[in-house]
Amino acid sequence: MCGIVGAVAQRNIAEILIEGLKRLEYRGYDSAGIAVISENKISRLRRVGKVSELQKAADENPIDGNIGIAHTRWATHGEPNESNAHPHFSNDTIAVVHNGIIENHETLRDQLKEQGYVFTSETDTEVMAHLIERERKTTESLLDAVLKATKLLEGAYGTVVMELDNPDCLVVARSGSPLVLGKGIGEMFIASDQLALLPVTRQFMFLEEGEVAEVTRRSIRILSPEGEPIERAFEETKVQHDAGDKGRFRHFMMKEIYEQPDSINSTLEGRLAQDTVIIESFGNKAPELLDKVEFVQVIACGTSYHSAMVSKYWIESIVGIPCQVEIASEYRYRKTVVLPNSLFISISQSGETADTLAALRIAKQQGFLASLTICNVPGSSLVRESDMAFMTRAGAEIGVASTKAFTTQLTGLLMLATALAQTKKSLPSEEISKIVHELRSLPNDINHALEMDTTIELMAEEFSEKEHCLFLGRGEQYPIAMEGALKLKEISYIHAEAYAAGELKHGPLALIDQDMPVVVVAPNNELIEKLKSNMEEVRARGGQLYVFADNESEIVENKGIKLVHCNIKGKYTAPIVFTVPLQLLSYHVAVIKGTDVDQPRNLAKSVTVE
Repeated sequence: MCGIVGAVAQRNIAEILIEGLKRLEYRGYDSAGIAVISENKISRLRRVGKVSELQKAADENPIDGNIGIAHTRWATHGEPNESNAHPHFSNDTIAVVHNGIIENHETLRDQLKEQGYVFTSETDTEVMAHLIERERKTTESLLDAVLKATKLLEGAYGTVVMELDNPDCLVVARSGSPLVLGKGIGEMFIASDQLALLPVTRQFMFLEEGEVAEVTRRSIRILSPEGEPIERAFEETKVQHDAGDKGRFRHFMMKEIYEQPDSINSTLEGRLAQDTVIIESFGNKAPELLDKVEFVQVIACGTSYHSAMVSKYWIESIVGIPCQVEIASEYRYRKTVVLPNSLFISISQSGETADTLAALRIAKQQGFLASLTICNVPGSSLVRESDMAFMTRAGAEIGVASTKAFTTQLTGLLMLATALAQTKKSLPSEEISKIVHELRSLPNDINHALEMDTTIELMAEEFSEKEHCLFLGRGEQYPIAMEGALKLKEISYIHAEAYAAGELKHGPLALIDQDMPVVVVAPNNELIEKLKSNMEEVRARGGQLYVFADNESEIVENKGIKLVHCNIKGKYTAPIVFTVPLQLLSYHVAVIKGTDVDQPRNLAKSVTVE
């Protein structure tokens, strides 16, 4: 959720640390800070707001050093202010940056206060700093002190620790929150995301759950939670930082909306045969495992949860086996029943979503047949810990509001449903071929959807003064309506809710008036007549409908109905195509309202805390 960058080198690393933070801005944050060891002291700068404020402070008050740590904070304990910004100190000898939440911080804080430690912030991270400083008094090394301290912590942490008296090494520890180590020539780097380090290295090593490591310029010593040494090699990443430039676009979000045809092409590349999906695209064991699957459990959060909900419609209609979808934060905290031969599917853009990762770890103890993750980040925790992984290949997504990550997830999930249908022979071969043909045509269909941009921009002007909005859909378009509502509320701050259209008369109809716009997703399918009846219920009560309709749906513009024609060619891929105009609507409304489109308030890109 927050961003961490650390470095130990022979050269001045202050600019490297700040540049790393800039590359992590997409994750969401409210303050930033840096600390380096220089001239026998730890020098620190912290600022509320953007990294640009920290950069300005560094320009005015230069700090130089060969070893340092930096951080962007998303507030959990304590309001966003300079005192609560990282790094945090203990007695000016220990400096700490930390992602995650320490659940027993209040108990530890009380103990440390009784022992004479003085707190200058409201954060749980300062508790860690004092705890490590306390343990350092009775240990031979900083590494040993961190090992002892972490055994007292409950919760999640990815942390980097620096010590004034040992200006040649950093100590890192990971429990639930990701950290990656990077290797340069005579220098080492640390980050919460490898994108932060791509300008300085392409050699990476991931710290695994519970591990602690000592990092010097030329070596890395990794210990297991039990203190046993671990050998691990660096690997060269294939990740490209292709999203650092907005190009001709005003915002990253719009750039990423327009990248969707190329992203989906990448998702499909090498994974489709002439008339079938290549089942090995989901892993070498996929042909054997998928043939045994009799039940599917899907878990996810946020936008990924909406893609999971669409997959339920596909899996049950195409494959003919039961599919259960659940929010990860609910799944992990309730008693669940695992049916025989169940496939556990996790979906996450980052592969580090805390609730989703925790649910996977629980599932691995519950007797599932196998686990599969649908993910965009190679080497992430979900990818490493799942039996099978399908990489969406969306490319780096910088805008907090997910766009291309969502549509590539949907593409992968439709491919999975098709692969299951192939193994179980639940569809005739000609119907399988039809789905594959629709998948091949999908990038071009998305391009056609993008041609509606100008029309939707004009429509968006009517939403600028609205405070509430309803989205309606039926069948597999209901989760798409939910995603449309989420996008609108995320970036424009308009309160938006989605309903299955048949539920309108069971309560939401009470909200309908001339100030409540109602957005409808209207494909030409077996439910179109039912949907038209739902629309008439809105019109009869003076509501204004904004309808995204299939050209074949025979819906016409009329009093109370404003229509955008969508050229939908695929029966199965229709939910993916309908997503695009809803993304464009949300974007243009947000621009008109003047909000921060790429970094909406209170939100973060990668949610690595509960």
